[in-house]
Amino acid sequence: MKTGSNKQMQDENKITPYQYKTLWASTVGYALDGLDMMILAFCLPMIMSYFGLSDVEGGALHTATLIGAVVGGIVFGILADKYGRVRVFSWTIIIFSIFTGLCALSTNFEMLMFFRFLSGLGLGGEFGIGMTLVTETWPKKYRSRATSFVALGFQAGIILATLTVFLIAPKWGWQGVFLVGILPALFVAWTRKNLKEPEIWQQLKRNNKNKIAINKLFSSRRVTLTTIGLIIATSVQNFGFYGIMSWMPTMISKELGAQFTGTTFWTISTSIGMAIGILTFGLLCDKIGRRPSYLIFLVVASIAIWIYFRQKDIVILVLFGSVLGFFVNGMMGGFGALLAEHYPTDARSTAENVIFNIGRAVAGFAPLIIGYISFQYSLSYALGLLSGIYILSALAFLFLIPESKDKELE
Repeated sequence: MKTGSNKQMQDENKITPYQYKTLWASTVGYALDGLDMMILAFCLPMIMSYFGLSDVEGGALHTATLIGAVVGGIVFGILADKYGRVRVFSWTIIIFSIFTGLCALSTNFEMLMFFRFLSGLGLGGEFGIGMTLVTETWPKKYRSRATSFVALGFQAGIILATLTVFLIAPKWGWQGVFLVGILPALFVAWTRKNLKEPEIWQQLKRNNKNKIAINKLFSSRRVTLTTIGLIIATSVQNFGFYGIMSWMPTMISKELGAQFTGTTFWTISTSIGMAIGILTFGLLCDKIGRRPSYLIFLVVASIAIWIYFRQKDIVILVLFGSVLGFFVNGMMGGFGALLAEHYPTDARSTAENVIFNIGRAVAGFAPLIIGYISFQYSLSYALGLLSGIYILSALAFLFLIPESKDKELE
């Protein structure tokens, strides 16, 4: 009897070629997300010069993309629960690919901003659907590690964006860079051909229960508190990441008088720390649980930020940038599994996209708030204050978010 039980457990934990395909598709999808987001950031100075835009108008392009991502995340998350993960996942990639390519044909600022909003719709939908696809197909023993690998896709997208701009912009300008953005649409053909819907969702469809179920995020007092806690956690995660990544290069240049190379070395150091942190965090979540892993990283992140932004030596900031990235963004590796485990199949994609994109919407205020505080004091002081928000997230894990390690998906 015991031998049979052990064999069954081994079978459940065995990773199949299909599971690797879902992991690859979701990781590449998130890499394309990062590619699209970052080519705008890298090309923005060229775009502003081409159209004669002010700083406010340049920032509006980021805002339009972010608003589109929030709307798209909510809409496509709901549609993926009703019509299928693979199908709607393909829709999101086609949308952001086509409208990223159309950005290259923009003849004025208003047209470009409209296309950025439409491409944002696809970007917002992709994250949660890809994470749902992986969590519903991978063994619970490896669930957090698998979603952590997907989260690495965004880091790969940053590298792809850097190479794309470096190789294409000098000869074909920002328009050539955005034209490359249409290529991910070809990825959809591979996705639709090689992937089928997860069995857990197919069963839901056979029973005719694949309804729109956003109400499941607030179905009881316990679930509502969990949803509120997860919104706090994703808001803190996104707010800290965008706040630091948006303003740190400026701080290095403005307050420390460092050259461009100083900013570049800091970005490389921090990105390496982020990648290692994401993989480590996923492993830790599967070993000791979600709540203790988040509590450890959140407390250390809070302390690290407070100490880090009191330093004035560029060498120290570059060297310990990897430590900062490890703890501040390593937690990103756990959200895919964490969000999926608290909701049933008919609301899982909805939960992933709605909760994460509300966090992304809150994060949209990070650059503005930090900029305002820095105007009153200094950038280093403003960035140091970010340490407090990680304690807020830790409290959410202590009092609102229950443990979900090894939980069977409903």
